[in-house]
Amino acid sequence: MSRQVPTLEDVAREAGVSRATVSRVVNGVRNVDPAIQEVVRRAIERTGYAPNRAARSLVTRRTGTVALVVSGAGASSQEAQDAFAARVFADPFFGRVVAGVVGFLRPRSVHPVLMFAESAGARREVLAYLRQGRADGALVVSSHADDPLPALLAEAGLPAVLFARPFRPVPLSYVDLAHRDGGRLAAEHLLARGCRRVATICGPLAVPASQERLAGFRDTLARHGHPHVPVAEGGFTLDSGIAAMTDLLADHPDLDGVFAANDLMAQGACQVLRERNRRIPGDVAVVGFDDSTVAATCRPPLTTVRQPVEAMAADMARLLDEHVRGVRTEPTAVVFDPELVERDSA
Repeated sequence: MSRQVPTLEDVAREAGVSRATVSRVVNGVRNVDPAIQEVVRRAIERTGYAPNRAARSLVTRRTGTVALVVSGAGASSQEAQDAFAARVFADPFFGRVVAGVVGFLRPRSVHPVLMFAESAGARREVLAYLRQGRADGALVVSSHADDPLPALLAEAGLPAVLFARPFRPVPLSYVDLAHRDGGRLAAEHLLARGCRRVATICGPLAVPASQERLAGFRDTLARHGHPHVPVAEGGFTLDSGIAAMTDLLADHPDLDGVFAANDLMAQGACQVLRERNRRIPGDVAVVGFDDSTVAATCRPPLTTVRQPVEAMAADMARLLDEHVRGVRTEPTAVVFDPELVERDSA
């Protein structure tokens, strides 16, 4: 004989409270005493009650899901789209974003749905998905200045929060880092070490964060009497760091300090320097950016500018939750401060 499915009434009896109180806890109503909430949650665990998500969404007008959208621009062919996805999953930065988002959403019984929006067709799918009410809103990680998705979301009036300030102003909330300050920290550290022939491996210059990190680095060096900084543009990948470092050494064999705009490129730079028998940091000091897992596993471990990605992603999810619940009605910005983390490379 099959076991009867537990009901709200079963939970109420187990918890010793009213059915209405159980309903308020299940539906996330916030005017319930925390102690009573805990009693109800324990009763739910003991009874095995599972809320009817469809019925719950009728009451709360929420789906219990949000779209986590990784967005780009210009990837029209299938090959380019596949390459875009491969780059996303290879970058530890994205894993940290997911960890921060899930860390905020999971205790609230909300789950992210991963979507890519690297082409016009993919962007249409994201917009349709949200317009159909299949997710409560979108958390958008956009990496390209020409990305049209933020403006499309704003024009459609869809709840969305961006990771990183959009290149063109749109009325959406965002979280970001003071990237220019991060470039300044890297420059100041290399100068304090006595480096005088400094170069940089910047990120893709179509990415606003790359431009800001480069500007902060250059401006600080200029203030200390260094008017020219050799620059090699990378793509935030290990291979691009290897290529950029190879080019810099060919043109500037006497350089004694390098700032790479992310840890993967810094790791590539260290690989080239080791192959050329350059001591790190004795001959060339290297500073990365992000403080990802790569920074700790690099040889030698990287001195890097920390970007608190997990906290930033959690705040992105918090802002979206507040917009969806109507607690926050106006766009807002949250900007985090970078921090220099010293290890062995500089």
